Amino acid sequence: RPDLAAALRELRAQYEALAARNLQAAEDWYRARCARLHERAARSQEAVRASRREAGECRRQLQARLAEMESLRGAHQSLERQLQELEERHSAEAAGLQDTIGQLEDDLRNTKNEMAQHLREYQDLLNVKMALDIEIAAYRKLLEGEETLFNTGSVSLSAPNPLPNPTYSFQPRGFSSST
Repeated sequence: RPDLAAALRELRAQYEALAARNLQAAEDWYRARCARLHERAARSQEAVRASRREAGECRRQLQARLAEMESLRGAHQSLERQLQELEERHSAEAAGLQDTIGQLEDDLRNTKNEMAQHLREYQDLLNVKMALDIEIAAYRKLLEGEETLFNTGSVSLSAPNPLPNPTYSFQPRGFSSST
């Protein structure tokens, strides 16, 4: 029996030592596992924080882009209105200029007609002047012929004539025309 009790004690001590070692190994494994899990959890929390920060930054960028897009949309609409106003003003100016061109063309046509009328009148006056010049030349020749007759006959008729030697000098005015 003493040997059995001692063997049991020894066996018990071995079991307790083995249990203590197993308990220590389990605790070490548990601590290592918990440390790894805590480390992973810390990394995951840091990743979650980084993701949240990135999501917040993306949200801010999205809001900035949306505000910029709204601003650009407003600028685009303003430019579209300005373009439409310019097109309307240009159309009105073009219509006004077309009216002015039409009036100027009418004025030009009227001026050409008046000019043609004046040219016809000038031509008629020129024809009358030439006819008068021819008539004057003919009368001059007649007068010169009469003067020579009068001069040859003046020897016998010198008393009644108060002028000793009458001469007719008719000089027509010179017409200068510029066409």
